[in-house]
Amino acid sequence: MKITTRLWPQNLAILLSLSTPLSAAVTGESTQITVINNLNGYTVNQGELVTFTAIQFTGNKIDKLFTTQVPEQVAKKARVIDADGKTMLPGLIDAHGHVLGWGLNLMRTNLRGSQSEDEAVTRTVKFRKLNPKLNWVQGRGWNQVLWPEQTFPTAAALDKHFPDTPVWLRRVDGHAGWANSAAMKLAGIDRDTKSPKGGEIIRTKAGMPSGVFIDNAMSLISKAIPDLSVAEQETVLKAAMTDLARLGLTSVHDAGVSSNTIAAYKNLANKDEMPIRVYGMVAAGDPNFASIMARGPYHHDSGMLDFSSVKISSDGALGSRGAALIEDYSDLHGHKGLLLHSDKQLKSYMLTAMKAGFQVNTHAIGDHANKLVLDSYEALIKQTGTKALRHRVEHAQILRLVDIPRFAELGVVASMQATHATSDKNMAEDRVGSNRIKGAYAWHKLLKANAVIAAGSDFPVESANPFFGLHASVTRQDHHNQPAQGWYPDEKMTMTQALNSFTVAAAYSAHQENTIGQLAPGMNADFILIDHDLVKDNPQTIWQTRVLETWINGTKVFDIEP
Repeated sequence: MKITTRLWPQNLAILLSLSTPLSAAVTGESTQITVINNLNGYTVNQGELVTFTAIQFTGNKIDKLFTTQVPEQVAKKARVIDADGKTMLPGLIDAHGHVLGWGLNLMRTNLRGSQSEDEAVTRTVKFRKLNPKLNWVQGRGWNQVLWPEQTFPTAAALDKHFPDTPVWLRRVDGHAGWANSAAMKLAGIDRDTKSPKGGEIIRTKAGMPSGVFIDNAMSLISKAIPDLSVAEQETVLKAAMTDLARLGLTSVHDAGVSSNTIAAYKNLANKDEMPIRVYGMVAAGDPNFASIMARGPYHHDSGMLDFSSVKISSDGALGSRGAALIEDYSDLHGHKGLLLHSDKQLKSYMLTAMKAGFQVNTHAIGDHANKLVLDSYEALIKQTGTKALRHRVEHAQILRLVDIPRFAELGVVASMQATHATSDKNMAEDRVGSNRIKGAYAWHKLLKANAVIAAGSDFPVESANPFFGLHASVTRQDHHNQPAQGWYPDEKMTMTQALNSFTVAAAYSAHQENTIGQLAPGMNADFILIDHDLVKDNPQTIWQTRVLETWINGTKVFDIEP
């Protein structure tokens, strides 16, 4: 399938047209001294909030922060920019996202927030009318928990409008997909198709595939969709990174990258066309996984691209009941979720990566998956002597209370996404009950136990807007300020803790705390200017923050008023 911009929604084509000049950000070779004055500046250092009124940088490195008036002798030598009292923050870091997925979402139907199966179908029909030449109609974002019946959709609803065109719509969490009959026919799926290990084909009462595929079963459909070429992936990645810079992200940890996508990233880095920094996690299931491990960690000379970690998925997601629990789901007795790998395979991936010098980042949502991952880490870290690699648990969502102290004890980072809590609050306690919820989305308990929390969003599962995550961190509320006191408010973060999780801690989780994550002499000049004072303004308005400028390596890569 050949992708051309004329088949894409207009906003993606615009992003592509804006992305080219951003390549200047990777050089940082200028010796020009720049001072940005009249700032309301914040950064976090050693867990404490630091304020400043001006910043000086030469090329791509910060020289000094000022808390008083900039000396006249400094100003005479520098290019001086008046910030007019705007708030400056370090460039924000998303410690868990999917960059290719974000870019692809720009060319697919958006089902996020749809309130019924019918609305999701209607949105898909409208998208098709705007993009009539696409061979497959794809989308993402439906969530049956928001629908009146709270039941999974069916192929029949799509078949009325798409009798011949294959349709594949991924659930908001990416752990389930909804196909029409044309897609199932192309994929060779019928009554006799069996669910793969670690996956489930939802069936009708008559035993036929209903159109919904959970976790590993999703590959039965996705394998029938033509792959993007490396060149096409370059285009999508670049558009996605340009959009992420617009949102105030200067660095992203890309969770689970295939060898083809790695090649696309390397091509972009070699051409100086990386709009933002990417810390990539090699997908453990990639066919070339062994050879990538044999070559060892990869660091591009520009400092814009790094592949020195591995992403493994141990279980599914809570919303689709794929998260692996120790006891039955509270709202579905007899069901404990799905483990995506055998214990032997899980440990094999971990051991191979650790021996090759890669950080291991394992997706674990259910308490069973988290316990298994921590148990495996404990044994294998001791065997390989790799505690210093700062292995991570991605999501760390439902934890046994006894497992919370193990993060600090093992030197394991909790890579968590605050907006998952505010998105899941309507169904999470139904899934796990009033007892297990005490160890769910447990940010305060983890911090109190000295764990490092690296914040992210898991985009495109959630919005990549980091101010949504900062808002959720400090309020535990949705955008309607509900619940009034916050959902399980004892687990809130302070503003300093939240900002730390999106900056210093996220950089630490990628072994980059000496170059990015805070504004201080010697650090890279990655920062943003915003229209809110996050510290002094009403916390309930944080999600409404607008990014005015984004700078990377001392170069402006986004300006709301170009």
